[in-house]
Amino acid sequence: MSGPLAGLKILDFTTLLPGPFATMNLADMGADVLRVISGSRPDMASFAPPFLNDTDISFTVPFMQRGKRSMTLNLKESRAVSIIHQLISDYDIVVEQFRPGVMAKFGLDYESLKDLNPAIIYCSITGYGQDSPLKGKAGHDINYLARSGIMSYSGRKASGPSLMGMQIADIASGSYNAIIGILAAVVSRDATGEGQHIDISMTDGAIAFNAMVGGAYLVDNLEPEREGFFLNGGSLYDFYETGDGKYLSFGGLEPQFFAAFCQAIGRPDLMAGGVAPQNIDEVKEDVRNIMRSKTMDEWLSIFENYDACVEPVLSLSEALNDPHTKKRNLVVEIDLPWGGKMKQLANPIKFSGTPQEYKKPGVPAGTHTREILDELGYADAETDEFEKEGLFN
Repeated sequence: MSGPLAGLKILDFTTLLPGPFATMNLADMGADVLRVISGSRPDMASFAPPFLNDTDISFTVPFMQRGKRSMTLNLKESRAVSIIHQLISDYDIVVEQFRPGVMAKFGLDYESLKDLNPAIIYCSITGYGQDSPLKGKAGHDINYLARSGIMSYSGRKASGPSLMGMQIADIASGSYNAIIGILAAVVSRDATGEGQHIDISMTDGAIAFNAMVGGAYLVDNLEPEREGFFLNGGSLYDFYETGDGKYLSFGGLEPQFFAAFCQAIGRPDLMAGGVAPQNIDEVKEDVRNIMRSKTMDEWLSIFENYDACVEPVLSLSEALNDPHTKKRNLVVEIDLPWGGKMKQLANPIKFSGTPQEYKKPGVPAGTHTREILDELGYADAETDEFEKEGLFN
């Protein structure tokens, strides 16, 4: 059974994390993705993390290449650009992640390609967007979050902003906004027959994440502060260390959940003050001391009897082996080309009629270069000559 995006063909020029993660998800849902990258420049999507075959450590199974074909081309070569021009008439979508202006130097920008295929949907993922005064600056996830305003009220008063263990701007505002934009453009094209350029800025997406406090600030002009409101440490909604050095999360903002929490920890007297009492610092310190009086397992046993929005902070290994994860099939086993299987994180979206099929675990860069050129009608001798002349570097 094909996925819901079966029939869509995507040319993927992206590297690093946002673009490859987006196109992997689209491939999971059935899109035919061809990744076109340099054969000589390091590619994080291919080498991080490197899953190695026990019998041949030179062969990697890059996670974010899952479901895709891959060819290498040196886009500085005019013949490589000609190959892309041949491909473009047969493709629906282009995704690229270069700084603004780079694809235009190759003759592969939206304006150039739409002349060859007016229905093409062209998605550009950058840090700051195509027309920002910052468009030429390099950046990474930490920089986009820093400029978004989010980090000004995230973290602790005493220590300032803190790093997250995953890339919020890259994935949440880069990858997923690209997916949303692409699929919306497909719907529009189905109605009009016309493609368009989608301009995804990871900083723009991060600014939009100020959903709650941003809306308030635009009305009252009051700057949010660290540990200053319900959801950022200004209430009992927080993480608490247990007696064995582990942590529990408490998210019971609503009165009924907060009441259950107070009963469970033996402090029903705290109910009157609510989840954000006037003396929050004093109350929170009391709660921290109470939580440190028992181990994680002891608390989990107690909270089994209360509907209080309390959950353990799991390690990655615990999370990936959790009953929820197993029931939801969030880890899948994929057949390897040389035999055997390997585990990978599954696509989290569930379809009742067109479930994902994981047939390709990911291949090294350039695996399908000759196959693609053969499909375009190039003779083996021509491909050999291209290789000798460095067209695939």
